[in-house]
Amino acid sequence: MRIDPVLPGSRPELATLEAVIAAERGRVSPLYQVLLNSPAMAQGWEQLLSAVRNRSSLAADLREMVILRVAVLNRALYEFDAHVPHALKAGVREEKIAALRELAIDPIFSGIECKVLLLTDAMTRDIDVPAPLFESVQAGLTAQAMIDLTVTIAAYNMVSRFLVAMRIGH
Repeated sequence: MRIDPVLPGSRPELATLEAVIAAERGRVSPLYQVLLNSPAMAQGWEQLLSAVRNRSSLAADLREMVILRVAVLNRALYEFDAHVPHALKAGVREEKIAALRELAIDPIFSGIECKVLLLTDAMTRDIDVPAPLFESVQAGLTAQAMIDLTVTIAAYNMVSRFLVAMRIGH
């Protein structure tokens, strides 16, 4: 890690924030330990990512496939490994996880899954999303789901880029 983590319980002024993070996440992970060096950023991060993970209209399996895809695209192996158990719990089959690890868009993915993975690739690699691709994904989702999907892709690009830049999990 490029910045020393704040060990949980070592700074009494962070106890409330650590408790919130632990309640949402089950623990204060190395990612959050680094973020705690900036309490305002840690708090905002926790609120955004908890909404993305726990209050989204996206199906959990689709959300986790997107997160895994972003992690591979951005070479954030820590993020990928952290989300494999979530993906399995959400019902993503091991064959799909293996395909995501290899960046394959395989026939094992449904039509909407393929479109969502292509959207994830475009947003992550190129930033700009071609209109026909956006419209093809949008045709299969509600407006809320489209927002939730786009925010999920963007948020996990933020997560993976932070992890890689800070060398968390290396």
